[in-house]
Amino acid sequence: RFWVEATGMAEPREKGGLQATWLGELIFDPDKGMDPYMEDVQTLWLIHWKIATLREQPLFAWDYLFNRWMESEFTESKILEEFAREAAKQPRGLSSITLEQHFGICLRTYLPGRGRTAGETEDNLDCPLNELELIQQVGEREARQGSGRREAVFSFRKEEKATLSPELFEWCLLDYWDGLPAENKTLAVSKAASGPGSPGTIFKIPEPDVYARFSSLDTKSSCLELKESDALPQVHRLKKVEGRQLLTRAYARLTHG
Repeated sequence: RFWVEATGMAEPREKGGLQATWLGELIFDPDKGMDPYMEDVQTLWLIHWKIATLREQPLFAWDYLFNRWMESEFTESKILEEFAREAAKQPRGLSSITLEQHFGICLRTYLPGRGRTAGETEDNLDCPLNELELIQQVGEREARQGSGRREAVFSFRKEEKATLSPELFEWCLLDYWDGLPAENKTLAVSKAASGPGSPGTIFKIPEPDVYARFSSLDTKSSCLELKESDALPQVHRLKKVEGRQLLTRAYARLTHG
């Protein structure tokens, strides 16, 4: 229940229980859904986006790791230190055990488990989002100098994400844009690439690749246009577009080539 609400696929009914949102119906409706069995990587990118950009009650680990951690690598001990500092600023603190659980759940969401055997049940299967390969283990290092204990070193796979369709990227950009304090018709490419909660930040796409996406916009179907400038390249919003249409095109592109 928690995860289907967090991803925006379902919402509470007035009389109790849950009901599908328009997004949940668009994707998972058994008869008309675009991806009812969650076989399309677009669904995985979309779920990641929704989890990492919750605005009213952000998920602690996702919000910190994907929006505010700026270093290229991280370890559990270092992240937990930062988590503790951040939690201390909040009205209701989080215990060290809770912080460890938050980090562990987030990490396991994107990293496949080790040593799974054929006899394990479906309950122990990896999270589908590890197919995105957003986080990878890159080595080991000593946890603390002189401790003798070694721990894994992780990093984000920061590169162009070829499986993320232009239409879904555009939908996520508009979702980010609509959540900004002031409604403007232009947005700096740098903000779309590295602003907190932006597609570049959440999907870990470098700024040159974000710029390349804007440079290759389909002017006939896109509601965006790149305004070239040596000082500050900007994206111009030409018109309003229905999110449902963008998402439908994102799935249709991969289904029909």
